[in-house]
Amino acid sequence: MQIEANGLGKRFHREWIFRGLTHLFRPGTATALLGPNGSGKSTLLNTLSGQILATEGTLTYSVDGQVVPVEEVPRRLAYCAPYLELIEELTLTELLHFHTRFKPLRPGITPTRLIELMYLEKSRHKLVRDFSSGMKQRLKLALALYADSPLLLLDEPTTNLDRTGVEWYLEHVAVSVTNRLVLVSSNVPEEYGFCQQQLSVTDFGAKAAR
Repeated sequence: MQIEANGLGKRFHREWIFRGLTHLFRPGTATALLGPNGSGKSTLLNTLSGQILATEGTLTYSVDGQVVPVEEVPRRLAYCAPYLELIEELTLTELLHFHTRFKPLRPGITPTRLIELMYLEKSRHKLVRDFSSGMKQRLKLALALYADSPLLLLDEPTTNLDRTGVEWYLEHVAVSVTNRLVLVSSNVPEEYGFCQQQLSVTDFGAKAAR
């Protein structure tokens, strides 16, 4: 997927979170959205995904040269963020079968194989609500990394992960970004080391927007 932002800006009440972003996010590339906590990285990520409406400017989505209406973007993206909720009343196996009815996995990846890739074979029949915060984050990441979608959005992807979890993320993100447009919101260099491009939110953030 390709995203073209032209003069993009977002304001809450009278405060501009960011303003004046013009950038072409090309398919097959990974871009890190950088900035300190509270700088508007997550807001920008959600705006680029079409989940939050921009206050000004335009966003154009396309796949293979064909324009994609904004209302169709959600089914073409995979998203991982610490604030996204899982259905905790289901077991891991139940959740995967339910989730993949709406968001299919990449060819060759089945729910059973995904459990193996997460190293959660012993927890396949465990309720998600009983998972540790690190296990939940690994599950969120796996659902996004291995979704069959051309747009991958990662917001602070190593939140709640220990060193082993971070190494798992680095291993699996490396094999999951090929031929996708990837956007990573982060202020941790290790999370976005694979990105070819970097955009600092402070360059078009609140100070720049005044």
